[in-house]
Amino acid sequence: MDLRIGTMERETRETRISVRINLDGAGTTDIRTGFGFADHMLDLMGHWAGFDLRVTCAGDMHIDAHHSLEDVGLCLGSALVAALGDRRGIARVGSARVPMDEALTEVCLDLSGRPYLVYEESLLPPVIAGQEKDLWREFLKSLAVKGGMNLHVRMLYGQNGHHLLESVFKGLGLALRQAVRIEREDVLSTKGGLDACGICC
Repeated sequence: MDLRIGTMERETRETRISVRINLDGAGTTDIRTGFGFADHMLDLMGHWAGFDLRVTCAGDMHIDAHHSLEDVGLCLGSALVAALGDRRGIARVGSARVPMDEALTEVCLDLSGRPYLVYEESLLPPVIAGQEKDLWREFLKSLAVKGGMNLHVRMLYGQNGHHLLESVFKGLGLALRQAVRIEREDVLSTKGGLDACGICC
């Protein structure tokens, strides 16, 4: 089987980002976004997915982490699409419920090529690790859009923001691990194909 590796480079006036992902790796990660809490979350995701993942970001952290996390999501989604190719043979769908102490969350996704995000996060405190909670919606939205992913995230219960997000990113990793695994010869679609541009064909 060919190695399923995707890369993405992006440079704007706000961020400079490089991403490399190997879907058939060993869960080895090297994450440097400039925001330590995001490094921790992406490390969890990569490890639980079993991906080899390298992310570097030099962003305008003197403002806040918004641009950095949003653009990392865009790049990660694009690299995922590149690694998946025509998506032939993948299980396509994955889901997980993961507890973290008092918190429980659910992540369900479909690598359908049709991007959509449902994100239920009313339990999150307004500020986590010194940054507004909406950073995480923007990251997941960017990931879903560029990754051609129908992504549903529900925080079922919990009080601690760190625990809730850690549960989400572990669940995201497990769901991705399931969805990208090769288990058939053809494309799992009654339409005959999956278009990474966002339209099922």
